[in-house]
Amino acid sequence: MTDINKTSEAGMVQVMIEGQKKSYPAGTPYYDIAREYQPGKVNDIVLVLEDNRLRELGKTLTQDCTLTFLTTSDKEGFNAYRRSMTLLLLKALYHEGGHENIEKACIHYAVSSGYYCTVTGSLEVTEELLKKVKAYMLQLVERAVPIVKKSVNTDDAISLFRKYEMHDKEELFHYRRVSKVNIYDLDGFEDYFYGYMVPDTSYLKYFDLCLYDEGFVLQMPYMNSPREVPSFNPRSKIFNVQKESLKWGEMLDITTVSDLNQYIVHRDIRELILIQEALQEKKIGEMAAMIAAQPDKKIILIAGPSSSGKTTFSHRLSIQLSAHGLNPHPIPVDDYFIDRDKTPLDEHGKHDFECLEALDVELFNRDMKDLLEGRRVELPVYNFRTGKREYKGRYKKLGKDDILVIEGIHSLNDQMSHALPAESKFKIYISALTQLNIDEHNRIPTTDGRLLRRIVRDAMTRGTPAKGTIAMWSSVRRGEENYIFPHQENADIMFNSALVYELAALKIYAEPLLFGIGRDEPEYREAKRLLKFLDYFVGIPSESIPMNSILREFVGGSCFKV
Repeated sequence: MTDINKTSEAGMVQVMIEGQKKSYPAGTPYYDIAREYQPGKVNDIVLVLEDNRLRELGKTLTQDCTLTFLTTSDKEGFNAYRRSMTLLLLKALYHEGGHENIEKACIHYAVSSGYYCTVTGSLEVTEELLKKVKAYMLQLVERAVPIVKKSVNTDDAISLFRKYEMHDKEELFHYRRVSKVNIYDLDGFEDYFYGYMVPDTSYLKYFDLCLYDEGFVLQMPYMNSPREVPSFNPRSKIFNVQKESLKWGEMLDITTVSDLNQYIVHRDIRELILIQEALQEKKIGEMAAMIAAQPDKKIILIAGPSSSGKTTFSHRLSIQLSAHGLNPHPIPVDDYFIDRDKTPLDEHGKHDFECLEALDVELFNRDMKDLLEGRRVELPVYNFRTGKREYKGRYKKLGKDDILVIEGIHSLNDQMSHALPAESKFKIYISALTQLNIDEHNRIPTTDGRLLRRIVRDAMTRGTPAKGTIAMWSSVRRGEENYIFPHQENADIMFNSALVYELAALKIYAEPLLFGIGRDEPEYREAKRLLKFLDYFVGIPSESIPMNSILREFVGGSCFKV
């Protein structure tokens, strides 16, 4: 509890807000206080921090504390907006489509700035239906209908969702240790959501519904502009990879966490691990065959966001290329860093190693061009300890069956390889696109899977505690948004490195690391959220994970130098 001088009269609570001490009656709802401060904010206040504890605005003051308001431009507030918007959509969809016509409504992965959604049952998703659903959603926004949280016994929640025929949720709660579950009620429509919500529907003004593929997209704002709904701009290549992964999950009959838990409890998890690894190896083999069939492709360029498993993937691809009679040579783009004292600085005055200007692009192009033209080239090696590029007699010359495998953050950016002929390049984008949902209405963000991978790897190989990894994650994500995601559609092919079983395996490694973050530390809120998330999973041991698995890059025991 914050140390505030308690001189207030009985029944009053002392609160520190934005450097000022205020006094309110005990039991004052946070949304009353938020209304007082809303005129000074650009975006809507949707949550509050009571000291370092996240609270919904429907909660009330009970003790002296420091309050910090979170708007839709803050991560937690932005996620609360999107989560609440999902509840609003489902309420309207069932209202306009009819419960009897909907077997299941599913919220899937991100498309454009929103969520891809599908409906199974007799209801046909059409433009006309979406117009009706959107109109009803706007009616509810205008009415400012409260979103009411109710805490119920887990057994009662299971019975409730059995009645509503939400069987994914019903099964999910069979594996929860907690005795209570929070249910949200919107005008009689009850559902469970993983995380906090806004107080009422009046906060949910900005959205659109766009017919797409076999379903539709709930289009919402981006966090940096939370009052503006961008134009619908789906990226077809990444969507098709996500859709393929969803089909893999359906083929294995594992699309939700409860499906995975049931498999772990009732079947041999080793079989699932081998099936999933075989599916990935088959995909990598197909890529190698595609490259081998195009002898003019002499440079393979691989890029992807942090913790996608790029290093292991490049090794496995090289093995498959060798099996097709080629002679692959790995070249890390990091060896082309300019000397550290010449590296550009970011807005905080720190070295920006992720910008394109941190690399000697011209030297890279000159060396690769010389190799393509048959010349012998001495390649540099970057010394990360001294921050200098060095030459140590590392010579290469390409023969008829030689091929370069280049991995780096900017590999798909055409500026990185501007001098190389387009016909010589084969571009691969890799990311860990989580195919599981918590349940039909709660998706697992791809970034959560990658963050957990990185927390485990950083602790194991770099001695970095979970606190440090979480602290730097926002910076890593900014780099991805600026330098990787804009170029992903340039890829000739995409590879999803996520494994359907991996979160159950990462749980055992990640939980002790996350528990090590203290309650008073800034990273505690994120650690608590991740721990709650991992609690949905039944953990599995790592002994059965093959040594060449991408997951071994993070939990250790890989047969590759990663």
